[in-house]
Amino acid sequence: MSENGLALRSPEGGLRTFLRTETGGTTVLLAATVIGLIWANLPGGGGYERFWHTTLALTWGDAAFSLDLRHWVNDGLMTVFFFAIGLEISREVRIGQLRDRRLIAVPALAALGGMVFPALIYLSLNAGGPGHGGWGIPLASDTAFVLGLMAVLGARCPEPLRAFLLTLAVVDDVGAILVVALFYAADVSLASLAIAAGLLVVVFAVRWLPISRGPAYVALGFGLWLATFEGGVHPTIVGILMGALVNVYAPGDQHILRAGELVSALTREPSPELAREATRTVRQSVSINERLQLQLHPWTSYVIVPIFALANAGVVLNSESLTRAATSPITWGIAGGLVLGKFIGITLGTWLPLRLNLGDLPGSLVWGQVFGGAAISGIGFTVSLFITDLAFEDPVLQSQAKIGILAGSLVAAALGWIIFHLAWDRGGICAPATPDEEVEPYDGPLLDPVTEDDHARGPADAPVTLVEYGDFECPYCGAANRVLEELRGRYGDRLRVVFRHYPLRDIHPHAGNAALAAEEAADQGKFWEMHDLLYDNQLALTDYDLMRYKRELDVVPFQNAAGNFKRVKRDEKSAKRNGVRGTPGFFLNGYRYEGGHDVQSFARAIDFALGDRDSPE
Repeated sequence: MSENGLALRSPEGGLRTFLRTETGGTTVLLAATVIGLIWANLPGGGGYERFWHTTLALTWGDAAFSLDLRHWVNDGLMTVFFFAIGLEISREVRIGQLRDRRLIAVPALAALGGMVFPALIYLSLNAGGPGHGGWGIPLASDTAFVLGLMAVLGARCPEPLRAFLLTLAVVDDVGAILVVALFYAADVSLASLAIAAGLLVVVFAVRWLPISRGPAYVALGFGLWLATFEGGVHPTIVGILMGALVNVYAPGDQHILRAGELVSALTREPSPELAREATRTVRQSVSINERLQLQLHPWTSYVIVPIFALANAGVVLNSESLTRAATSPITWGIAGGLVLGKFIGITLGTWLPLRLNLGDLPGSLVWGQVFGGAAISGIGFTVSLFITDLAFEDPVLQSQAKIGILAGSLVAAALGWIIFHLAWDRGGICAPATPDEEVEPYDGPLLDPVTEDDHARGPADAPVTLVEYGDFECPYCGAANRVLEELRGRYGDRLRVVFRHYPLRDIHPHAGNAALAAEEAADQGKFWEMHDLLYDNQLALTDYDLMRYKRELDVVPFQNAAGNFKRVKRDEKSAKRNGVRGTPGFFLNGYRYEGGHDVQSFARAIDFALGDRDSPE
């Protein structure tokens, strides 16, 4: 098993699993960056810049539209990247975390502080100088690198922190896009912008037409891109607008159950009519916004953003350029903004709304984790390079800015790594991002005794029974699972371990489907095999991955979809009835266990229970 929890069982499966994680996407981006740097520094020089300044033109009749390759990447391909960001923003605003004022207040103000302070630090060194226009460069964090580093750090970056930083990143992206649109526009053409506004109205109108809207959106989007480009506003704003207009909704339980019933019926009696109805119902159970995000993710993560890095990260690193950068206020302003500005701004932006009771942190985050998140948010790359190209035309100033971005991002990553290793809270839990009102405070004995229907390891007459309410995507549950394995080896038949589902769907998007996969395996006598496989692959729980695991275990899917759904719901209701507010939640011999999740703490409680006591300390 790899360091990040990925079990690479075969070359093909391992590669595909790897490429579906933040670590995989970040590694591809990092590789493209290194290649760009090596290419720009090859002997002879000039080949890198000559290639990216090659002109590519589109012609029709007497009309022509031409850009060099770098601008086709920055102005064209990156529009698709920003379209994906628009989809994410739209989803979070309508059905995600940005609906709850108290949950968005803290990361929103943290993001604002993380933009203001870097700009102030930069301007304190560059106001009135030739580099004053680069104040927007250190504003934005690179979400891909931040999430990639969090994946590498594993349980030290729990899901509540991920939820906090993702919300912060959404607000950060919106702020960066507004900065680009308002402060880095070229000569404005009112006529072209008027055409763009008219096309945007048409896009709104098309949403209500009873036709297949895909081709219309593509044609209108391209026209809107051209009009915006000619209007002097950076065309990537088109991507955000188009993404924000895509329909998104949260499917109800009845819709999901109907889809499961149709698929189950199709496996029993295949027919073209059932296949068509099942396909339509399954597709409609997930909004087009989320389907597009799934389709675009591989292209943006593994193609578009790496090509952008390849086209923009190449900077000549020799004694002359490094000496110039070492004394450049541009380089120091960007590096200082990313490292100090982001850390100070996000920390203060988090502390202030908490102090004024304007909002809450998701889950049970501790300040050490917040400090670590603030530090790694100083990794600024994609959008920082993007703004560098807009802020400076002079190649010398661009070189100094890029060196500042690279240096600041490296220092921010190292600082975050150190903080997380010093401040990791090993006794934490993953708590819902939105507190569940159905969970009432309860400190009494377990209200749902263990029955034959429970998933149990160990004999029924074992003197100690440990019940876990767990989530297959929760990193703390993954760590606890390894501890439980050691405890089972130590205590043998004296310990029975029981697992009940409690998927926290609002912060673990794949947990619900993973629980259903485990129940499908349970129907065929393979619950614990699937349980262990899911925990071994916590970073790879997409629908594709779950189907692969079923094939590995010879589990026939969708045999009892409705029954499995009800079983998971039953466990969730049990967790809420017993006052479980996060995962993992433990009960030892029917009493809540509130000790540490390490072997020594569990062992002390089990030893106590083995002493013929009714409950643990």
